Amino acid sequence: MDNFKIFETGQFLKDLEQDFSGQQERIKRKLQAYVYPQLKQNPYFGKNIKKLANYKPETWRYRIGSYRFFYEIDGSEKIVYMITTDSRQGQLGTATVFP
Repeated sequence: MDNFKIFETGQFLKDLEQDFSGQQERIKRKLQAYVYPQLKQNPYFGKNIKKLANYKPETWRYRIGSYRFFYEIDGSEKIVYMITTDSRQGQLGTATVFP
């Protein structure tokens, strides 16, 4: 499978500035060292990957602990758009995660 490229949106970069309960640097390192290489190979399937139901455009999430990293995939251009982050508590029961 051809490699995908990762694009971090402005909202995603803004969300990455949150404290993550004191784990900000660990989360950023994990994104760079583990998550992005995995998404570049296959953003559709993995242990911590889930396609969200009833979202248009189709949206996926990657889980790291209690945090969720949401992304969209442009299969024709081979680009993964990292769009936003949220904690599990903020994700459940809300339909306004995406701007």
